[in-house]
Amino acid sequence: MGSVFFNPLANARSTSHVPPSHYILKIESFSLLTGKYESGEFEAGGYKWKLVLYPSGNKGKNVKDNISLYLSMADETSLNFGWEVNVVYRLFLFDQNRDKYLILQDAMRKERRFHGLKLEWGFDQFIRLKDFKDRSKGFLVEDTCVFGADVFVKERNTIKGECLSMIQNKSSSK
Repeated sequence: MGSVFFNPLANARSTSHVPPSHYILKIESFSLLTGKYESGEFEAGGYKWKLVLYPSGNKGKNVKDNISLYLSMADETSLNFGWEVNVVYRLFLFDQNRDKYLILQDAMRKERRFHGLKLEWGFDQFIRLKDFKDRSKGFLVEDTCVFGADVFVKERNTIKGECLSMIQNKSSSK
């Protein structure tokens, strides 16, 4: 199979007949999906996650003609100030013709650090739309596709600290 990804040096890809162990997202009538889609929440490693999909590319990052796919922390508000979670994750796309999963993960770093200022990691250019829609490649068949995720928490850190927020009160004097 030819390369269906931009920048194969930054992303490691592999295939497997084993489905993702944490979450599967099946989308029927994919062509009707026009904007950003956030999956339902799923639990892995004691945390809640979701997949975030841009069916025509993440316009906020100037991406077009690609599917953008990310893993996102779903409920960070329940975590203590200063939290961080180190995660190894893989994102999946099911090849319906060959009955196997295409797996994409970051080749440059084994794990990613999620924290209060970085709630999302993934791939701006997960797969080219041209390749995704090519029926012979098996990713989109009869307007149906399947994505997935594996999420393995490596380390949890809670940093002791505080957040100071001050409000300037303008008092009027008579």
